[in-house]
Amino acid sequence: MIIFTESELKQYVQLNLEAISIIEEAFTKLAGNEVVMPPIMRVDIHDENGEVDVKTAYIKGKEMFAIKVSSGFFNNYKLGLPSGNGLMMLISTKTGVPQALLLDNGYLTDVRTAAAGAIAAKYLSRDHIETVGVIGAGGQARFQVRALKLVRNFKKVLVYSRSIERAKRYAKDMSEELGIDVVVADSAETVVRNSDTVITTTPSKEPIVKAEWLHPGLHITAMGSDAEHKQELEAEVLVRADKLVCDTKEQCARLGELHHALDQGVLTIHSPIVELGQLTSGQCIGRENEEQITVCDLTGTGVQDTAIALFAYHEMKKRNLGLKVENQVALLKQ
Repeated sequence: MIIFTESELKQYVQLNLEAISIIEEAFTKLAGNEVVMPPIMRVDIHDENGEVDVKTAYIKGKEMFAIKVSSGFFNNYKLGLPSGNGLMMLISTKTGVPQALLLDNGYLTDVRTAAAGAIAAKYLSRDHIETVGVIGAGGQARFQVRALKLVRNFKKVLVYSRSIERAKRYAKDMSEELGIDVVVADSAETVVRNSDTVITTTPSKEPIVKAEWLHPGLHITAMGSDAEHKQELEAEVLVRADKLVCDTKEQCARLGELHHALDQGVLTIHSPIVELGQLTSGQCIGRENEEQITVCDLTGTGVQDTAIALFAYHEMKKRNLGLKVENQVALLKQ
């Protein structure tokens, strides 16, 4: 058993084009039926506005698979803490013996989630965009824009958050980091109406984005809704989309924005919905013209976790990093 720490992982596993490529390949394998991925298990801690998810997937042919425990406690900002946390365990696909613990405190989840957002934009956003809109000002609001910058050039970011102080801090930090103009917007409507690409990153339980704000050429990546009670987009937004994409149709029908559209009867499971892996594998085409409105519903998948965990493990092993702990199974064999 090898234990890797957050500081080690942050040093050698970064949000870059290589990470995006690894997650893109994972979606392609999912679309090619090369992945065994059970439904997500979740524990809700409503008293503290928190949740803990367990996600996993086996990618056929890989020597290990990941089991990830990730938490989202959305009042943590009041304590000066990030909302996301967690760890990953890698287990041998030959023996079932745990091989590594990645004590990343949610960092690898941030990377793989942002990578999925970049992949969505790569296939669905217009090639040339000027303004990016962000709704929410937490960790993923930062990671998503960093990832988007790797696949699209843009000159301006509009950010809206219910907390004006968090939005101002976001604008200051991201403007300095990216070297572009980041402006605090007075409403979600201002963000949507004035952006070419919009990213929603909140744990909202009520729709924030209204269908009447949509305009030709707009792309929306909605990654905040990953539980039945969460919703960032009006159901009608999905209906108005010329192309609707899910990370996985089955999971989004249970936990994502699609879930609400199905519940309200404005879409059916037989509506024309594409999975992200169908785009990465070339089975389906992404954006087809400059005028299309596109929406991608991301709920976060176990295959992303296994892909990023395996990449991290091999990066650490190459550098002989990590704390090695004697495996009791090996000791018994002796």
